[in-house]
Amino acid sequence: MWIYEKKLQYPVRVSKCDVRMAKYLIEQYGGADGELAAALRYMNQRYTIPNKVVGLLTDIATEEFAHLEMIATMVYKLTKDATVEELKEAGLGEHYANHDRALFYNNASGVPWTAAYIAAKGDPIADLYEDIAAEEKARATYQWLIDMTDDVDLQDSLKFLREREVVHSMRFREAVEILKEEQNAKKIF
Repeated sequence: MWIYEKKLQYPVRVSKCDVRMAKYLIEQYGGADGELAAALRYMNQRYTIPNKVVGLLTDIATEEFAHLEMIATMVYKLTKDATVEELKEAGLGEHYANHDRALFYNNASGVPWTAAYIAAKGDPIADLYEDIAAEEKARATYQWLIDMTDDVDLQDSLKFLREREVVHSMRFREAVEILKEEQNAKKIF
């Protein structure tokens, strides 16, 4: 079903070790509005969405997994040269004690990821509006992350991710209109 190209969707560069920024980025790895939650939400919803837009959910879910890979790469690069003392100072001491330097699906506060983050109502319009909201929340988070770093290389990758969230939101809005038009056409007859 997928072809993995063994390269990131967009290059990830960082200019310096920044453990505090890595901690903040973990929000997009395992937080409620992060990439894992989005990918799984859309992949799950695709089974109860009309055929006219099912491909859209699959496409965006797949791209969200690519974004997850980018976030993991950012966190790795931001922490690879950090000392244990730097990890502790940045608030990642508990993480280190539990996982060493391995990524774990939790948010920036250390709360583990949960399936409760995934919304699936079974009503295509309701689910798509949820998806639009999810993309807009992710866009906002990426903007705040951009604002929190002075690393122009990292900002570049974050800006790419922010813009992809905007595109996803627009695509979901288009899907809502397609489904609404279909519903209205059925009412005419």
